[in-house]
Amino acid sequence: MYKSKRFAYAYEDEEKSGENLFKEILGDAELSTLDEIIIGPWGECWDDTEAGMQAIVDGIVENKEKFSNIKSLFFADMGYEDCEVSWIIQADYSKFWEALPQLERLTIKGSTDLELGEIVHGNLKHLEIICGGLPKNVIESIQKAKLPSLQKLLLYIGVEGYGFDGDCATIQKFLEESQFPQLTYLGITDSEIQDEIAEVVLGSKYMGQISTLDLSMGSLTDKGGQMLLDKLPEYPNIKQLELQYHFMSEDMMEKLEALPGIQVNVDNQQEADEFDGDVYYYPMLTE
Repeated sequence: MYKSKRFAYAYEDEEKSGENLFKEILGDAELSTLDEIIIGPWGECWDDTEAGMQAIVDGIVENKEKFSNIKSLFFADMGYEDCEVSWIIQADYSKFWEALPQLERLTIKGSTDLELGEIVHGNLKHLEIICGGLPKNVIESIQKAKLPSLQKLLLYIGVEGYGFDGDCATIQKFLEESQFPQLTYLGITDSEIQDEIAEVVLGSKYMGQISTLDLSMGSLTDKGGQMLLDKLPEYPNIKQLELQYHFMSEDMMEKLEALPGIQVNVDNQQEADEFDGDVYYYPMLTE
């Protein structure tokens, strides 16, 4: 269990910035005893300036010796009352990977202006990106990443209107070309094309090695549910199926919950919206 501390400003703190927040982190008396730092809002998180998240990321890189004990980082832990996820201005992490070789867990929230660069990290076990739309260039950075220790990968795909500029072929290529030999948890979630993504994931090389499959928070319907019913019996290695927040019928939920040897989460059933004869399925997190 990590010894953790959260650092944050309220959005009303107009005079505050990422630069101010980093100075507080650096000067904190407990810094050398912490394993985990959680960074919440830094004032006006939607303001596109270098005094935002970039100042925090750069500060950590420039003072890497002060953070050599940190094993877990969460950048931009905040709810919509602080800042909508699509408004969060993120940073360029290109120099980050080399600076913290001991890091085990990284969570990034927000995808606006997010750049991951060339990812090479021998120790990272958990990578999670939470957003309403994951840009193709970020997906490609992870696709090319050298992460030999990665065990859990959780990506929120989101929607085109908030940053996702790829398609199902983008996800298929990602799954084909990425190399994560230790991966046990694969989450490709929060998509408006969740049925199509389910089909691609079920045909991927990772199906034979993971123990948890996460296709939650998206527009999964009975079409995707039937694919799971048909395919999962071929993979006795899968013990956990995360599908919470979905658009499946009660009948399909019961069938999936009856799959032998798998713990299935089908909580939070949704109903599609109808307007002018059209049916709409919305992922959990977009704006």
